[in-house]
Amino acid sequence: MTTLKIRTRLLCVALLLQGAVAFAKDDLPARYTDSGPEPLLARVFDHIAQHRWDVALKETESLVKAYPNFRLGHLIKGDLLMARTRPLSRFGEGGEKAAKDQVADLREEAIARLRAYRNKPDEKVVPRYLLQMRPDQKHAVVVDTQKARLYLYQNDNGTPRFVADYYIAHGKLGADKFKEGDKKTPIGVYHVTSSIPRQKLTDFYGSGAFPINYPNAWDRKQGRNGYGIWLHGTPSDTFSRPPKASDGCVVLANTDLDALAKNLQIGTTPVIISNSIEWLSLDDWQTERTSLLTMIDEWRRDWESLDTDRYARHYAKNFSSDGKNLAAWVSQKKKVNAGKQWIKVKTDNISMFRNPGRDDYVVVTFEQDYQSNNLSNRMQKRQYWIKDDGRWKIMAEDAA
Repeated sequence: MTTLKIRTRLLCVALLLQGAVAFAKDDLPARYTDSGPEPLLARVFDHIAQHRWDVALKETESLVKAYPNFRLGHLIKGDLLMARTRPLSRFGEGGEKAAKDQVADLREEAIARLRAYRNKPDEKVVPRYLLQMRPDQKHAVVVDTQKARLYLYQNDNGTPRFVADYYIAHGKLGADKFKEGDKKTPIGVYHVTSSIPRQKLTDFYGSGAFPINYPNAWDRKQGRNGYGIWLHGTPSDTFSRPPKASDGCVVLANTDLDALAKNLQIGTTPVIISNSIEWLSLDDWQTERTSLLTMIDEWRRDWESLDTDRYARHYAKNFSSDGKNLAAWVSQKKKVNAGKQWIKVKTDNISMFRNPGRDDYVVVTFEQDYQSNNLSNRMQKRQYWIKDDGRWKIMAEDAA
C-alpha cells in the first residue's frame, strides 16, 4: 500500500470508527427520486472505502460545486487534500482551524445523512401514526428527531405512500418540549397553520416558514407551553445546520423546504413529530386502523340508540368536558336524551393520527351531522381516543 493510501486510509478508518455508516460496496438501487447532497456524499465515502482517492476528491469537488454552502462537503475536501501531505489522526483535521464542536456537529450530520440514504423506508411499512388521512389531506409529514429526518407521505386512496425524505435540524436539547425556552422540539400530532413568505422574515429563516399548532389541546391539558414552532429554512449563507441546532423548530435546507412547500396545505396537512418512528407492516396497520374505525362506528350507533349507559361506555374514566367529570357529564346526557324521540348521527371525512409520544392516544377528527326530533347541527369534531382497560375510549372531545 502506498504512503498516500496509508494516509488516506486513516481518514476512512477514523470515520468508520466513529460510527458514521457501514458502507456498501455497490450503489443501492434508487426506488425513489433522491434529492439533496446525499447521493453524491454516499459516492464520496464509497470511493474512500474502496481506496479510489482521486475519484473521491473529484466527486467531492462536484459536491461542493453543486452545494457551495455545504460545510460538510468542504470539510471532507479539506481532509482529502491534507491526506496527500501527511497522515490524519481524526475526522475534520483538514478544516481551516475548525473548532472541535463544529467538527463534531458536521460528523453527526454526515452520520445522519448517510444512514438515512442507506436505509430508505421499506415500501411495505408505514409510520404507525398515519392511521387515516381524510380525502382532502393530500400529504402528511412525519418527523424522526433521532434520525434528523423528515418523511413525506402521499394519501393514496387512504393508504400512506412514501414520497420523499429530507435531512432536518431540530432542538438543541432534543425533543419532547414541555415549556417555553427549553430548546426542545415538541413530540405530538400537529398541523400546518399558515405560511410566512421570505419577504416577511429575516434571512435567518431562509426561504420561508410554516408554523404548526403547538401547543395543541392535548399539550395544554398536560401543562405544556411555549410558542413559535415552525418548519423553516436556513440563512442564505448556510446550506444546512447540525442535527441539534434550533430552539425547537424543524429546520430544512432552503431547496428542501421549497420542494416540501409544494405539498403543504394550510390548515390541513398533518405534521407528526416523533423521537423515533414506529413502523408497521401494511397488514398490521390495517388491523389497527379497522379496530379503531369499528369503535368509532359503535360509539355513533350507541349514541343513536338513546341508551345513555351504552353511549357512556365509550368514554374513559377520567373524561371531562366543560369542567364536568364523567359522572356529571353522563347525568347531563341522560336529561338531554329524556327529551329525544330519535337521534341520527353521521360521521364523514374521518382522520386518525396516533400520538408518537409517551401519551398513547389517537387524535380523531370528522364532520359530524347530528339530527334529532328537536335539534339539527353540523360541526367539525375532534376526539382523543385512548386505550382504557384494553378498550378504545374517548378521553376528551371538542369542536375542531
